[in-house]
Amino acid sequence: MSLTLDQVQRIAHLARIEVSEAEALTTQSHLNGIFQLIEQMQAVDTTGVEPMAHAQDLSQRLREDVVSEPDQRSAFQAIAPEIEAGLYLVPKVIE
Repeated sequence: MSLTLDQVQRIAHLARIEVSEAEALTTQSHLNGIFQLIEQMQAVDTTGVEPMAHAQDLSQRLREDVVSEPDQRSAFQAIAPEIEAGLYLVPKVIE
């Protein structure tokens, strides 16, 4: 798959990006190079290869899910302009 100059200019128009003729030509060659690389990668036989999230078998060190901060809800709500039933009231911005 390769893009024509008209397609690159249409994509730029849809993205609301102003590009000159020279920039469009450069972008076209870059994008077509990316598409060629993708085609090469898709041509590789991957039967028997198990999908993986990372190239190395790593595991994330996790911390225990424990409360580490004191409850300050009442202190924060005491300085709030308006609250109701434990919730912060804000002005309506969408009609």
